[in-house]
Amino acid sequence: MALRTEGVNHKGHEGSQRKSSRKDQPVPDPAEQLQQIYVAGFELKVFDRFPKCVGVVRDNCIALMVPSPDGLQMLGTPGWLMGEAMGVLVESGGRKVFQAKQEIIEATPERLEALGRFREDLQMLLHPEA
Repeated sequence: MALRTEGVNHKGHEGSQRKSSRKDQPVPDPAEQLQQIYVAGFELKVFDRFPKCVGVVRDNCIALMVPSPDGLQMLGTPGWLMGEAMGVLVESGGRKVFQAKQEIIEATPERLEALGRFREDLQMLLHPEA
């Protein structure tokens, strides 16, 4: 019995690109995704506290990105950049605020709108076919 190897590279993967779990689409290259994000006007930041993540920032909104088998994905939900920390959106005393440890800032309608646009734009760059 002959071993069939055509179309399989030395690592056992078909072809040169991995396939994602999404309808046999090629897996996006995280480096290419970061370049597209940067070209679209987002700033890229690294944090000593999160060595495996890349921070994507625009208009004080921030998301932490990590590589996954399907390309880059957001780690958690986007928040508000507060110094070197990420403020998460929470409700406190009946009002929405961004909180990073003991620091709190108001989640104004303008900030919430900016965060919504940020999230949508980033999702479009990560998953243009969705």
